[in-house]
Amino acid sequence: MIKKIHLLLLISLLITALSAERLPPALSNMIAKSGLKSSELGIYIKETKRDKIIAALNIDNSFLPASVIKVYSAYAILLELGYEYRWATNFYYTGGYNNGAIGDLIVQAQGDPTLRNSHIPSIVKALKKRGIKKIKRNIVIDREYFKVPKRDSSHFDKNIYSAYNAMPDALMFNEHVSRFSLYPKGGKYQVVKQIPGSSYKVSNNIKVVNGSCKGSRATPIITVNHTNATPILQLSGKLSKQCKKRSYRYIITKPYKEFYEALKNELRRQGISYKGKMKLGKVIRGAKKVHTHYSDTLENIISKTSKKSNNVFARHLLLTLGAKIYGAPANLNKGRRAVEKILNRYHLLHSSETCIDNGCGLSRESRITARSMAKVLDHAYKSYGNRWMQTLSIAGKDGTIRRRFAHTKVKNRAWMKTGTLNRVKNISGYLLSKSNRLYTVVILVNSKRAKWMGAKLQNDIMKWLVTYKDETPYDTQDMLPIESKPKKSLWDFGKIGLPTSTILIDARDKKEYFVQVGSFTTTPSKDFLERLTTSGFHYKIIKQQGYNKVMVGPYKDSIEATKALKVLKLLSAGAYISEL
Repeated sequence: MIKKIHLLLLISLLITALSAERLPPALSNMIAKSGLKSSELGIYIKETKRDKIIAALNIDNSFLPASVIKVYSAYAILLELGYEYRWATNFYYTGGYNNGAIGDLIVQAQGDPTLRNSHIPSIVKALKKRGIKKIKRNIVIDREYFKVPKRDSSHFDKNIYSAYNAMPDALMFNEHVSRFSLYPKGGKYQVVKQIPGSSYKVSNNIKVVNGSCKGSRATPIITVNHTNATPILQLSGKLSKQCKKRSYRYIITKPYKEFYEALKNELRRQGISYKGKMKLGKVIRGAKKVHTHYSDTLENIISKTSKKSNNVFARHLLLTLGAKIYGAPANLNKGRRAVEKILNRYHLLHSSETCIDNGCGLSRESRITARSMAKVLDHAYKSYGNRWMQTLSIAGKDGTIRRRFAHTKVKNRAWMKTGTLNRVKNISGYLLSKSNRLYTVVILVNSKRAKWMGAKLQNDIMKWLVTYKDETPYDTQDMLPIESKPKKSLWDFGKIGLPTSTILIDARDKKEYFVQVGSFTTTPSKDFLERLTTSGFHYKIIKQQGYNKVMVGPYKDSIEATKALKVLKLLSAGAYISEL
C-alpha cells in the first residue's frame, strides 16, 4: 500500500510539472497576438460540472486580484450566515415611559451597510407608534461593533473624496457619502445639503461668470478641510450662470453624524420633541429595546456587492464575519482570519499565495491564484447553483459588464466579477457555451498594458469559449499540486465498502425533508461520514447528476429539519434543507 501511495504521488508530481501550461492552439494564438507576456497572465478555464480542464496558464502564480477578491468574502459570509440573514440596528430607551417621555434614545449599530436616508421616516414612525412623544435627554450612538480606523477615506488614490474610497463604520449611513447640490440663483451659486444640519460646514467661494457651461466654466474646485473637528466643504473656481443644477456625492464627514442629523430632523418633523445632543456610547444595563430596523437580505446585499463592485459593502461583509466568528468588536485582522477560516474548511485557498487584506480589492497587498479562485467558484456553484450565479454581473444585462458584452455573443451567457486597478484587469465567473456547457473562467492580467490589451484578450477568449467544442478534456485532479492531493487510505482504494448507514437511493424517491451536508464528485471521505454518525445522524448518499450528495434525514416536516440544520451547520457550514 505504501509503495502504491508513493507511486501515485510521483505520478501526480510529474503530471503537475507537465501541466503548468495547457492552452488550446486558438488560445495560444490570441495570447501571442495580444501584446502581453505569458508571465503577466493567469488563466484557468474548466468545465464547472464535469471537472475537465480547457486551459491553464500560471494557475498557481500569485496575482493582484483587485475587486475579484470580493468573491471570497461574499461566498464566505454566505456559507456562514445564509441567504436570508439580515443586519439589525436596535433602538433602546432609558428612563421609562412617562406620558410618552423617555430619557435617552440609544441606537445600537451592528454594521448594516445599507442604512440610508429613505429608512429614517419609517424608523421614526415605528418609535412614534410605540408611544414615544418626547426624548428628554440625548441620542446615544453605539457603534462599537466594529473597531476601524478613524479616517473617512482610505486614500488609496488621488480621488480621496470619491465613494469607492469610503471607509467602513458600524453605523454606516448613505454608504458614507454626503450629497449636496449646486444651482445658480440671484447671481450666485447656492449650495443645498441633502441632509441639513451641522455634520459639516460649507465655504462657498464659487465665482459666477458669463459664457457657456463648458471647460473651466463647468467644473468647480471641490475639497474637504479636516483641520477642525467639523469638516468644511470648500467650493471655489468659476461656474457659468448657464450651468444647470448638478448634484454631487462626496466623502465629507462621519456617517453616524449624518445619520444623527437625519434622525433629529425627522423626529421633529413627525412631532417627537427633542432638544438634546448626539453622544457616542454603549447600550447600558437596564435599557429597553423599543424597535429593530432590519437590512435587506444578505442575498441582495452580496448581489449588489458583486454587480456594482461596492467597496463599502465588501468591507462590511469582511468585518461582519470577523464579529460573528471571533466576537465584537470586529477589526480587519479578525475579518481576514474569518474569511480564510471558512473557505479553508473546504480547502479552497492557496494559503501561501493568498492575501485577503481589506476584502474589497482596493489594495496592492492582496494576492490570489487562478486555481484558488476557480476552486471557490466551483464550490459555490455546487453548493448554490444558479442562485449564486445570479449574484454576479450578467453579461450585457447588469453590473460592471452590462455594456462590455452588450452587443456580443457573450450577452446573457456569462456571470462574472470584474476587478480593475492601475496595471490590473481581471475577470472571473462562469460562461455558458452554445453547446450548453457551463465553464468556470478565471483570467487574471497584471501588466502595465492591462487596461486595454488585457480587456481585449479577455473579451476574445470569452467570445471564443461561447462556441468552443471540447476536444481534449483534462481532469482537474491531474492539476492538483502535490501538497493539495488528498491523502490516500484503504477507503480511497476501494478496500472498504460504504458504511452500513449509507443507502444509495434514486433521486426519484418520494419527497421528504433532508439536510444536504455535502456534494462530492467522488466518494465522500470516511472521516466526514463518521463525524455524522458519531454525532447521532443518519444519512443517505444520493447519486444525482454526477454528484454524491450526502443527505441527513429524512425528517417528518420542515420544523424538525430546521432543528437539525442548526446543529449540522457546525459540522458543515454550507448545509441547507432540501425537499426530495
